Amino acid sequence: MRKIGLLSAIVAIMLLVGAPVAVACGFLVSPNGAVRLGRTTTFVTWEDGVERYITNFTFEGDVDSFGSLIPLPSEPTDVRRAGDWTLQRLQIEVNREAPLLTFGALKAVAEDGAQVILRTQIDSLDIVVLKGGADDVLTWVNDNGFELPEGPGTVHMLDFYASRSPYFLAARFDADRAQQDGFGSGDGIPIQITLPTPRPWVPLHILHGAQPDSSIINADIFLLTPDRPDLLHGEGLKVNVSELANDLLLDDLRSDENMEWIPEEGWFTHLILETDAENLTYDLSVGVGDTPPSFVDAGFTRIEPTDGSLRAMGLKPIHWTNGAGVVAMAAILGGLIGGLMVKERRRPGEPVDEVV
Repeated sequence: MRKIGLLSAIVAIMLLVGAPVAVACGFLVSPNGAVRLGRTTTFVTWEDGVERYITNFTFEGDVDSFGSLIPLPSEPTDVRRAGDWTLQRLQIEVNREAPLLTFGALKAVAEDGAQVILRTQIDSLDIVVLKGGADDVLTWVNDNGFELPEGPGTVHMLDFYASRSPYFLAARFDADRAQQDGFGSGDGIPIQITLPTPRPWVPLHILHGAQPDSSIINADIFLLTPDRPDLLHGEGLKVNVSELANDLLLDDLRSDENMEWIPEEGWFTHLILETDAENLTYDLSVGVGDTPPSFVDAGFTRIEPTDGSLRAMGLKPIHWTNGAGVVAMAAILGGLIGGLMVKERRRPGEPVDEVV
């Protein structure tokens, strides 16, 4: 009854604000079970060393198309379908006046090169978790019909992540199954990945992978953490909402399919990413409790400072957001590393050199 009431309220809100797409469809989830989102949306929760990473995989209607590749900080313990409308409910929370909605496992197997850690099928989506280096992962996905473009840019992108963690999740729509299910281009399946990690981490640089440098990358990132988090990232990512999560939001999220694990309380953060693809050379590292954000996780250095100094460098300003506000660290870093700043421009996905 709560879900029916929520959906009715959403439709009513959309009709009141005059959104034409609501009149055309009138549903949050389309009859074929697909969901639609107008932009890349990610929801990350973390509690007691466990991160749940939720995103939407979109069907493009191309038989030969590669679905997606997501780098992971550790080996996942579970991959399953996420809630039908969780991501849309989060959009409503931060866009109340004008909602940005469009209604509508195996054990490890030894392989040559990359190792298959998990293989599963969710609706018409084929999912494989791989462990391996950049070259091995690229070879595996292309040898198995996942069709990832080859070239120096792709290898550097995978190296950027493989140097920190060897785990990747590859997802691909089975075009025949998707069409039999009534899927059309733009329809998507939300997936939830559960994995152990000491701090939340959101891969952002990967969004540059298939985009030219001149394109604009837009995305929404939602976080739910026990307390107000510390955020470490590059420019182009801005905090839009940072507050205690209200009971209505948490209750609504918890009432969705497979989302009963949502905690009773937490800190809700919404970040908006809008930047040129060439500037997206970083990830988002989230500090929680006594665990600070990581310069390595954020992609600014290959080694973590251990002596209290900020021995990290990047070609774009670093922003460390915490309870005291936003601190622009570019000037501090410049003074600390002096002449060690990299002069030449990195290729997409290429990590910076170590700073000792």
